[in-house]
Formats: sequence, structure tokens, C-alpha cells
Amino acid sequence: MPPTRTHARSRKPPPTGFSEIEDTLLDFANAMKDAETAPHEGKKKYEATWEIFRISHQRSRFVYELYYKKEAISRELYEWLLKAGYADRQLIAKWKKQGYEKLCCLRCIQAKETNFGATCICRVPRARLTDESAQVQCVNCGCRGCASGD
Repeated sequence: MPPTRTHARSRKPPPTGFSEIEDTLLDFANAMKDAETAPHEGKKKYEATWEIFRISHQRSRFVYELYYKKEAISRELYEWLLKAGYADRQLIAKWKKQGYEKLCCLRCIQAKETNFGATCICRVPRARLTDESAQVQCVNCGCRGCASGD
């Protein structure tokens, strides 16, 4: 965990353009607080974190689309948002690569996280699954399919 700074002067102010997206980022922060404090009785252990993964993904996708798709924010603001923890730098790096455009979380592509040393079931295109009636859902994040071929 990074050390917390106690002096107001040591904190660098956000770059220009932050005020336009601050309300949306605040909405994501409030949703994250609600997800963290939500009761998880009756849910399985891994299901309790699914909402947190979903909100984190949406916030990172919001920053990614503002910079790469819409070109609505500056490079300086984008770097500041990544450094301040508003978006996941490694997840965004994967989204820029072919085949990972819809990736839900980094845990789904880590082979060591699965029983058989392969990627998560949500990364398999639905056309390649044998049983069409079966609902595919990731144990890590609750994703129902993030393969780019879908």
C-alpha cells in the first residue's frame, strides 16, 4: 500500500479537464462504496466480489474510451488518472491488443488461476462451446463471455 500524504501542499492538483469527468468518477466511487459495504449473506465466497470487479471494469473502460476512442481528454490527464488509480493500467494495455478488446479482468487470462492451466471459460467463444444451453459464467468475476470472437 502506498504511503498516505498528510500535507495538502504535497498533493499535485489534477490537470485541466478533470472537472468535466469528475462527476462521473464520483458516481463510480459511490457505486464502489455501495458494492463494498453490500451484505453478502447467501452468496458464495467468490460471488461477493463480482460487483466490485464490474464497477472497476466500467471505470477503466470509461477512461479508456475517453482517451483512445473519443479523444476527449489530454495525455496528461490520462496519465494522471492512471497514476491516481482511477483506471487499471494493465487491463487497458490488454484492451489495446488484438483478441483482448472485450477482456473483463486480468484474472481470466492468467493460466495459474485455473485448475487445468488454461484460460478462463469466459474467454472461449460461444460458437466453440459444445452445449449451447449451458450458461457460462466466470468464477473470478461473474463475466458471461468476454471473448472477442463473440
